[in-house]
Amino acid sequence: MESLQGKLLIASPELRDPNFFHSVVLMVKHNVEGALGLVLNRPLDVHLPQVWNQVSEAPCRRNDLIYLGGPCEGPLMAVHDQADLGESEVALGLHFSTDRGALEQLAAEPDRLVRFFAGFAGWSEGQLEAELAEESWHILPATAQHAFSTETDLWDKVMRELKGREIIDVLKIREIPPDLRAN
Repeated sequence: MESLQGKLLIASPELRDPNFFHSVVLMVKHNVEGALGLVLNRPLDVHLPQVWNQVSEAPCRRNDLIYLGGPCEGPLMAVHDQADLGESEVALGLHFSTDRGALEQLAAEPDRLVRFFAGFAGWSEGQLEAELAEESWHILPATAQHAFSTETDLWDKVMRELKGREIIDVLKIREIPPDLRAN
């Protein structure tokens, strides 16, 4: 089994599960025991200061939206660009934290690249592999640009990126212009 850590799972158009319909999931962890991911395109109508007192008494100097990371309950989590505060490196330049001390530091500095999540997407042993075999998900390498995107159409954007990669692979093209009409 090849680990999908550091990849994006992009819900196929046929995936109708309301928890994952048109979702883009950053895979934080994936091994033989299961997988953990965070949905990148489900902002909640809740800002960090509204829930911060449930996490810590330390100052919160950010007003970020919190994202619904998935249907499984869990502690407040963050993906960020600070290696010294990360529990694990998800992908190049992307770090994951649930540690309260790390979250306090991330919340105290408004200029850091960070996204906060409530909940997560979890798969038990073999469950994700079965969904992949059913073609419920497409896979794409994750980047910091994906993880911190505030675009409301992230699913559409990564689907176009995925289709572009497929065209390049099939036709063995080295590069594809962003606007094919200009070709």
